[in-house]
Amino acid sequence: MPTLLGYYGYFETTQFDCLDRFESDERAIEGLPIRLVIALVVGVASLGVMMNMLSGIGGLTVTELDAKPEPDVIHPEEQEIDVTVVDADGKPVEGATVVITGETATLGNVETATTDSEGEISVDVDPELGPNQQEGTLEVSVKPPAGSDYADERENTAILVVRE
Repeated sequence: MPTLLGYYGYFETTQFDCLDRFESDERAIEGLPIRLVIALVVGVASLGVMMNMLSGIGGLTVTELDAKPEPDVIHPEEQEIDVTVVDADGKPVEGATVVITGETATLGNVETATTDSEGEISVDVDPELGPNQQEGTLEVSVKPPAGSDYADERENTAILVVRE
């Protein structure tokens, strides 16, 4: 019964030594050196690209922004909220846009403002709660200044709205 052994075709029996077929086949040795050279060149090039990517990681880092609302617990009535935007070191960030939207509490419209040199904004909000709702939240998000190395990927402190 013929046996298929990969690239080398059919053999009538499997009773011979597997290395015997390479003894008379000169094709297996012809391409070996060039294949090794190609594999080495591709490997070195790939390693160079990976090392270049690893060394450039420092240039891709960004600083996370944080929004600190004050007060962070309010009642469903019109009032002023102050928000301070700071970087990871606690320094104020000028030119960031703060967006306050209703999450589980209802807010008539989206409130936005741009931070001053102290990293602060003040906005008037008038949140509402549903008829049987005792509490809700307002979401605070920050859009970093254009052209900066800042990001706002993590969730910021939400403003809690509690019925009196």
